[in-house]
Amino acid sequence: MTRTVLITGCSSGFGLETARYFLQRDWQVVATMRTPRTDLLPTSSRLRVLALDVTDPRSIERAVEEAGPIDVLVNNAGFGAASPAELTPLATVRQLFETNTFGTLALMQAVLPQFRQRRAGVVVNVTSSVTLMALPLIAAYRASKMAVHAFTESMALELEPLGVRLRLVLPGRSPETRFGDNARPNMAGLDHEDYAGLAQKVFAEFHNTSAPTTHALDVAEAVWRAATDPAAPMRIPAGANALAWAAEAR
Repeated sequence: MTRTVLITGCSSGFGLETARYFLQRDWQVVATMRTPRTDLLPTSSRLRVLALDVTDPRSIERAVEEAGPIDVLVNNAGFGAASPAELTPLATVRQLFETNTFGTLALMQAVLPQFRQRRAGVVVNVTSSVTLMALPLIAAYRASKMAVHAFTESMALELEPLGVRLRLVLPGRSPETRFGDNARPNMAGLDHEDYAGLAQKVFAEFHNTSAPTTHALDVAEAVWRAATDPAAPMRIPAGANALAWAAEAR
């Protein structure tokens, strides 16, 4: 029986590669993005590309209704920001939580009723390996992702008796996404005299090409494992640097 996955944030990076991965394995794929583009993915009768803004309740309602019955929900949409916490505008913090945290929860609340009714379904929430250790200049972003961990793990306990599984995938830093480009408009205070030196060190490390990184395929494989392997752990690091951080955190 052909199964269906709905994936958010498929316009690039991890979401796009994950959509390709599931298509190659003969799944029905509902690839969502704020501005739909059909040229990003292979032409297939098993693919639907839908508009979805995870911060817009009406958009969520329309996308879930149009998608119909699904077996796996992959919450991948999100963005980052870099700035000293002291100097991060509260509007940016709210925007991070609206997309990364509340958007994820809103999609879950929209899809979980059909999972409960069928007593089957999987939710995979893609967060970040920065949740594994404290890092400077990304406090708001890290907090928005750690909040996803908190409610995912608690909701897993609530839904497991109803046949619904929840899992987390933690990607590491990747040169194959638009994370840096998307975060750039949300940077503030990095040239402040008290923070500029720290910012230079952090960004030098971020752009260190000799350091281990995560490839989009690593994330797609981790999402596949979370979606298809009932024995998969709650948290699945994805990528060489994420695996190293997980080992260090342990």
